[in-house]
Amino acid sequence: MCWGVFPLAADQPRSQHALKPLSLSKDPLAAAKKKEGASEDAAKEKEGAPEDAGADVLLGPLWSPSGMVIRGTLPSTWAGRQDTTALRTALREDTAGTIHLEGAGPAGPPPALPEPKGAISSPRSGCREQETQRMSGEDNGRDGSASLVWEAVPGMLFQEDKQTRLHPLSLSWVWGYNSSLAVHSLMDGEDRVLLYVSSHTVVIHDVLGNKQYHLQGHTNAISCLCVSEDRRWVATADRGPDALIIVWDSFSGIPVRTIFESHPEDGVSAIAISQDAKYLATISGGTVQRVCVWNWTSPTEKPMCSTELRPEFGYQDYVIFNPQNPYEFVSNSKTQVIFYLWGNAGLQYGAPLLSSKTFNSVVGHFSQSVFHFNTSQALTGTSAGKLVVWDTVSPCTPSKELRVKPHSMKATKLVPMQKDSLTVLMVFESCIVTGDVKGQVKFYNGELRLLTCYSHSQVGPIRSISFSKTPPDPPSASPACSTSCTSSSQPFVARGTLFAALRSTRLSEQTGNGSVCGAGLKLSSDLVRGGAVNMEPLTMVAWRHVKRLFRVSSIAHLFVYTPVTCKRQKLCRCHSSSGLPTQVENGTGSSGFPRRFTRNFILSTSDATVLHVATDRTNFDKVMEEAKKAVNAIACHPRQALIAVGSRCGLLKVWHYQQTKYLVSRIFTEAGIQCLSYDPEGYFLAAGFTDGSIYILDAVSLQSSCKEFKFSRGPVTHISFSHDLEYLATADEKYSVTVYKRVLQNGSKCWEHLAGLRSHYKPIRSILFGVQLDSNKPRLLSLGEDRQLVEYDLNSSSKDHLVVLHRDQVEQVAVPLCLAWYPQLSTESFILTANNCYKMKLYNTTTKMCRKTLLGPTYGSPLEKIQILPTTDTMDPQKRYLAYITKDKVGLQILPVDGNPHKSSAFICHPDGVSDLASSYDGRYVFTAGGQDCTVMKWEVNLKNWKTIFTMHSCAAMVSIHWRPDRCQRIFPWRKFLL
Repeated sequence: MCWGVFPLAADQPRSQHALKPLSLSKDPLAAAKKKEGASEDAAKEKEGAPEDAGADVLLGPLWSPSGMVIRGTLPSTWAGRQDTTALRTALREDTAGTIHLEGAGPAGPPPALPEPKGAISSPRSGCREQETQRMSGEDNGRDGSASLVWEAVPGMLFQEDKQTRLHPLSLSWVWGYNSSLAVHSLMDGEDRVLLYVSSHTVVIHDVLGNKQYHLQGHTNAISCLCVSEDRRWVATADRGPDALIIVWDSFSGIPVRTIFESHPEDGVSAIAISQDAKYLATISGGTVQRVCVWNWTSPTEKPMCSTELRPEFGYQDYVIFNPQNPYEFVSNSKTQVIFYLWGNAGLQYGAPLLSSKTFNSVVGHFSQSVFHFNTSQALTGTSAGKLVVWDTVSPCTPSKELRVKPHSMKATKLVPMQKDSLTVLMVFESCIVTGDVKGQVKFYNGELRLLTCYSHSQVGPIRSISFSKTPPDPPSASPACSTSCTSSSQPFVARGTLFAALRSTRLSEQTGNGSVCGAGLKLSSDLVRGGAVNMEPLTMVAWRHVKRLFRVSSIAHLFVYTPVTCKRQKLCRCHSSSGLPTQVENGTGSSGFPRRFTRNFILSTSDATVLHVATDRTNFDKVMEEAKKAVNAIACHPRQALIAVGSRCGLLKVWHYQQTKYLVSRIFTEAGIQCLSYDPEGYFLAAGFTDGSIYILDAVSLQSSCKEFKFSRGPVTHISFSHDLEYLATADEKYSVTVYKRVLQNGSKCWEHLAGLRSHYKPIRSILFGVQLDSNKPRLLSLGEDRQLVEYDLNSSSKDHLVVLHRDQVEQVAVPLCLAWYPQLSTESFILTANNCYKMKLYNTTTKMCRKTLLGPTYGSPLEKIQILPTTDTMDPQKRYLAYITKDKVGLQILPVDGNPHKSSAFICHPDGVSDLASSYDGRYVFTAGGQDCTVMKWEVNLKNWKTIFTMHSCAAMVSIHWRPDRCQRIFPWRKFLL
């Protein structure tokens, strides 16, 4: 029996919080057998579990709506703590630490090392049996109090209703991703659900459903991630202060485990998860790297074993476990490959030497390493297009102890595969798969014989390859065919043992006598006649077992391979210029690779492109194409739900942010985009570039509406239109302000250069158009780090002569950072500024006199940019809000500004730095650009409940302090608001 653990109040009896016991079968197959008349002894053997299993509590993070984690607590579906029985059951591990393996028994560690306690089998078997049990109605007495981890099934993230937003800002959508990390495919069939990293957030993206789910918990940018074999458990790690390792359940989105202070000095640079999904291997990111092995299902905060590497080994940035042995893994840098073996004796490693003199050939830099699927060998790809074969070098009759020593691994062969650099190397089922800088994906058998090649002329350097879990439906499959295959009177005969521990089951070949070999499943010869398989309908228990073991949804998927008819394989190299895959080997190879590869896969490239490759239709579908360089410029349309995004690579894209659909794009090859701005009517989109050029584009087609201007002396940093669409002003890195004017020529209006002026001697922080109080004419101001607020006389300016109207010093010691027009909340008009001392100041718009100095938001860094949120006709004009960004956060402030710290809030948006801020025309969304992390985030503004929350916090603050009106009347003039 499994019990949930709730926190009890000190003044309440335990009986008031008692839970119903959950009857959780440790093996759903055993429960099914019991229902079909299996013996009671067998059922008891499977169902036995100690009643105090809930005492073993896993101290994971508490999930909060703000995306943060609280140490020492556990995520749950209730407001408290839960036990780990559901999690351990999902991992196929009972509370006694025994292993559930069917047939061959437990797979122990290497012979020389004793087996650690608590070893478990793959979570795939347990999780799939959970789903099968759930779908067949065998709930074993579970009720609504069960954990979401236990109840979770694939796809449930996008089936849940949108919950009420309690925070002022909530992450709604993310554009862009970290192209240096892998992109994983989570679901099969026609569904395209991707998992990738955007800054400090893990994004689960349903491409066809146009939905996203965000896993938030890291405060630093995620540096590495790994996914279990069954795509359920996702481990992420980051680098920076308070670095974390978080293990997520991708089915429910719950962080089931958080490891604090794993590598407190430098964070994590590489992470891997074992084939049984129980162990994690991490490598720190410091100069002296530390390698640790973790049992993440254990509540301990310390690694099972660890060791330090010498700096001469190079920066180890890749690590992977041996699929056949969770106690062995390998890592590599560009110059050194290291083999590890761990157990009760600790963590041992060996670093075999390899240079160009070893084989008298150029080796190149190492990219990735893998273990061979059939032998004790390991392979490493290099930048010279070669594979290094590592093998155990030992005497003819080696002892068991010598066979497991990592020091015995040496380079035995250097196999030239191609001329292009290898960027990806992986093992999938019975194939060795490579990806290179030319965008080619090649499949080899165990003897490194080329089987199939997929290529496309528009695919860049490959960064990762992720295969679907099950083959797609055969194109020739039909209901009639499916019926004929299951309506035979012949019995289903299974011989041998079904190995639940088998990770990647393969039907290697169909032999002449009609038996299917290589998977532990054999069919009698009278079932196979003429290449067709006839069998009667399987029982529910047997079919669920076969379905789980072979990871298929149809009987036809088990028998899609062609019998071997030729004794000698013929290799025919063909190169496809149309992007279609090229079959280079007929029949099946010696390793049993089928003639036609039946697994779709996802490609991600170094130039931020993700493609879906359908092997049955032999085509490449572009799933995502994002910016491959820094995103520094965003702008929102003033009348429609459109956002323009510009990057340093010259890519300009326009999205409909409510429907999250891509509309139009344009690539500028000459320079990168530095700033963007729509005109007040939404007709034009102005773009400033890194080479000082200015483009004025049509807002719909992105075509140039006039010639290019290049009058700026350096990269353009700011650009803005006047309210009447008569002027356009820019600021550049050379401290100059340039003004363009719209004039009438030949019966039509066009833009021309008016004048420019080097009006500051330090970087310009803001340029701002406004409206004169006594007329409708525009006024222009600029604010620089030289503490000067400069106003220009546009009416008196002429060709090549920009007139300065006023020059005022707004600070004495502090440095002003941003500027905005303060909304008309009183009879007096103000200009709002913020400086690097966390102060906000209000200046009279006419006299430039400082009227009020107040404390601004204090969230680790000063305000970098501020914007007044627009209002709609249905909103109260006296209720205004200010959006702002700091170095790494985005926040909201309730106006009027009065120094009350409870009237502002902020959230981490881009840990590596925020480059730009924009708000929608109706004030419902705020957008942030992340600069070097190449992402743009859409934040939904939720103001419905914020005033209530603010009032509660403010009242609590008043009770906890002594109110001194004589000393606080200028700093806290918000007493009337609370009363």
